[in-house]
Amino acid sequence: MANKPVQNYIPALTGVRALAAYLVFISHYYYVFDDTFPHIVQRFLGEFHIGVSIFFVLSGFLITYRYYGNFHLTTDWFKQYLKNRVARIYPMYAILTLCAFAYYFITKDQSITKGFENPIALLAMNITFIRGFFYQFWDTGIAQGWSLTVEECFYFSAPLIFLIAKKYNKFYIQPAILTAFAIGMVLIFSRVNWYGFFGNLPFVMLFTFFGRCFEFFVGVQLARIILNKGFERTNKVVYTYLGFLLIMLCVLAMAYQPVPKGWAAGVQSPAGIIINNYFLCVAVALFFYGILTENTVMKKVLALPFVELLGKSSYIFYLIHLGWMYTLMHQSWDWLNEYSFELYDKWGKDWPSVFENDKLNLLYAFILLNAISVLLFKTIEEPLNHYIRKSNFLIKNKPRNPENSSAQIK
Repeated sequence: MANKPVQNYIPALTGVRALAAYLVFISHYYYVFDDTFPHIVQRFLGEFHIGVSIFFVLSGFLITYRYYGNFHLTTDWFKQYLKNRVARIYPMYAILTLCAFAYYFITKDQSITKGFENPIALLAMNITFIRGFFYQFWDTGIAQGWSLTVEECFYFSAPLIFLIAKKYNKFYIQPAILTAFAIGMVLIFSRVNWYGFFGNLPFVMLFTFFGRCFEFFVGVQLARIILNKGFERTNKVVYTYLGFLLIMLCVLAMAYQPVPKGWAAGVQSPAGIIINNYFLCVAVALFFYGILTENTVMKKVLALPFVELLGKSSYIFYLIHLGWMYTLMHQSWDWLNEYSFELYDKWGKDWPSVFENDKLNLLYAFILLNAISVLLFKTIEEPLNHYIRKSNFLIKNKPRNPENSSAQIK
């Protein structure tokens, strides 16, 4: 493979992160529109968890695009690679996880622990990402943080994936082996019942790296294509809009699937799993290919400085949009609504409250969550990221080391 010169920063892909995070936000709060939209539209919005698939394909692409060409499986290379991954992902996750458990110890909110009797052990499992392998614990702490266990598994696997692809020319067989391993683990541990460790097939296929690996491999392959052929192409197919249309068709197909008992969406049905894990990611890759090789209106919007800033802070938005922080906001709107009517009664006025409409309250929360995300990104996440990369953590920092550049969001 003859690698082309790497274009270090692609602003539109940073904007895509904001799009993906907002889709997940909609999927978690679509019920607010129960009295507004027909049932199928509600189901459609409920399947916008596809933002997670966008993140996974994007991770596969960016890690490969950034590291595949300079990959050397040496101790120093791996230490620098791991250092960059820790700097990018871990600080904000650890801080917000500690905040979530502090909230639990103050309020005893069972949404954090799901009733598990040992919160300290559960905190340790959350901090170390281990909870993502257990059906009983996958949505504890920061519930949506389960996807970071999946991401971390890919980060640790990526060097081996590159090695097998480059040295042994065995790329396409790898996701098949990983999926077969997942199925084998379910056959073994579904009978053990150890807190749901690889406890059932829907859980493993939707919430672990072994079930979701194909999405990362699709991103890896897209990066290999771009590294080999570059950003220029001759055909006139508008992949940006074709890919986006196919993504929406996958969402619609999942919306029509029956929701299995005990689950929340059509993606958790057998057909939904297949659509989500194997068809949707291909549509996402086509969308990305268009973003990378075309100059569409959508690409220009995603690359706008404001959207780019939202994309950079979207990791924090993803971590705080569901859970204790949103709960506090919701409680605040309720209190302000009651307080407003108390004031109106004193004044003898029959005015509406700006906090009595759930849809408007959701909009307020969305805006406030974004503002908090940008603030935390600028004051904590970005400084810590740069500090760790420039520090001697794991490996002594080398001046002007290209690994330490903030060239792209990964």
